[in-house]
Amino acid sequence: MKGFLLDARSVAQKLLFIMAGCLFATITFAQDKKEIDVNVNSSKSNFWGQPWVWVVGAAVFILLLVAILRGGRRNT
Repeated sequence: MKGFLLDARSVAQKLLFIMAGCLFATITFAQDKKEIDVNVNSSKSNFWGQPWVWVVGAAVFILLLVAILRGGRRNT
């Protein structure tokens, strides 16, 4: 008789999932809780933090988008 919870394969799969879940929970709780100091006003500035980079990037994106959309329409 195949019971609902008595199938050996089903029990093995459930046990495997429970053990994997416990392993992942143990790994995530075992991480170090160090205090991270984030200094936004550091002297090192990355180029993507500059406003002109975002403006130029947006302009290039819009030009590429227009070129792709216009290139799709062919007048014969």
